[in-house]
Amino acid sequence: MSTEEQEPIMQSASEETQPAREMDTPETEIAQLRQQLKSKEQEIKGQQDKYLRMYAEFENYKKRAVRDQEEFSKYANERLLKELLPVVDNLERAIAHTKDIKEPTKILEGLELILKQCLEAMSKFGVTGFESHLQPFDPSKHQAIGQMESGEHEEGIVIEEIQRGYRFNDRILRPALVIVSKRKNKDDMDALPQGTSDEE
Repeated sequence: MSTEEQEPIMQSASEETQPAREMDTPETEIAQLRQQLKSKEQEIKGQQDKYLRMYAEFENYKKRAVRDQEEFSKYANERLLKELLPVVDNLERAIAHTKDIKEPTKILEGLELILKQCLEAMSKFGVTGFESHLQPFDPSKHQAIGQMESGEHEEGIVIEEIQRGYRFNDRILRPALVIVSKRKNKDDMDALPQGTSDEE
């Protein structure tokens, strides 16, 4: 095939590709970009709507959590109070029957039973008393309201419990009010006459 015969074929192929290049005009590209922009705007709007729904749900959750917390705090001690109501009932009965009882020992026995019932109710919720008398003074569970000289005990020993202390599980609910021993003044001991003691 000669060169002259090939030229018309090449020219016709060039003419076929010309319309395809003419489609990629600036107007076409702008239309495509506008379509892409519109698609992205719709996508962003969808994300914004999703965010607003999630934010509204979170705000509602916070409000519910606050209400639940308030409700819990309001009625948290309901079980404890129900356990203590029988104690109150027994105290009222004891007071009502005191006029009919002539023996004081019967009143004392009744009060001791009521106290035992109260302590048992408290123990169900982890509240227990602890012993302080003749124990070393411990500032984490004792509150000293005074000191007293003692020749029988070392210094820093609880020699009198004014008010009982209580634990709530592993915490100190209320420290015990105590009086703590201190050593006698040596000058006072030397001033005592022979054969006498400070207790005379």
